[in-house]
Amino acid sequence: MRKYPIDLTDSQWAKIASFFVNRKRKHSLREIVNALLYVAKTGIQWRFLPTNYPKWQLVYYYFGFAQHKYFRRWTAEGIIEEIHACLLKLCRRKAGRNESPSLGLLDSQSVKTSCITQEKGYDAGKKVSGRKRHIVTDTMGLILAIVIHSADIQDRDGAKLVLKELQHKYPRLKKILADGGYKGALIEWTLAVCGWTLEIVAKVAGISTFSVIPKRWVVERTLGWFNFNRRLAKDYEVLPECSVAMVHLTMIRIMLNRIKI
Repeated sequence: MRKYPIDLTDSQWAKIASFFVNRKRKHSLREIVNALLYVAKTGIQWRFLPTNYPKWQLVYYYFGFAQHKYFRRWTAEGIIEEIHACLLKLCRRKAGRNESPSLGLLDSQSVKTSCITQEKGYDAGKKVSGRKRHIVTDTMGLILAIVIHSADIQDRDGAKLVLKELQHKYPRLKKILADGGYKGALIEWTLAVCGWTLEIVAKVAGISTFSVIPKRWVVERTLGWFNFNRRLAKDYEVLPECSVAMVHLTMIRIMLNRIKI
């Protein structure tokens, strides 16, 4: 029985339950997943997790981000990323699209961080002290690759990190669209290293106010989705890897809602 709106339905759990085969535990792994989704959506501190879920220490153990004391089970084992990749393919198939997209959309978002966060810097352009989320999405707004790094890394250098993360994953990928912040030597680098065309989509000339740019608005909408999940409104995680896992958890919930029966 669902305790909160964020909890998985039976059909949603059935789509990801196979990833936890042979992982029998005293506590329900479905409830642990529900608790992680609750944290991502509400932004609540671990210690304030509702008592309807398993103890926060147990949930923290499965996702936990301490460097040495805890073994980051699902983050370190890649289970969260694996579920994300599987649901992405399922979403694309349900939409009548090939599992491998041919077009990607590149953008970044600088966010403030908490005082305990490691690996952070100052983005002089956005005037934000914290981290930068670099993502590549498909034309549905689903994340193909994400890298989270210090905000003081320039967009062109951060783009190389996320494009390298994307390499060899989608054989049909041919073109990446990006805004004017990525023009220059990155275009040649993308073609030489990754074999993709990096196309810069410029704003419409003569328009100084906000305007919707074809295709490009999709990746900006994805970054906007993050703001509806309070754990992502600010980067609270100690390690960048766990920040990535929080984004994946958020996208997992979005994709499960898209393919629900």
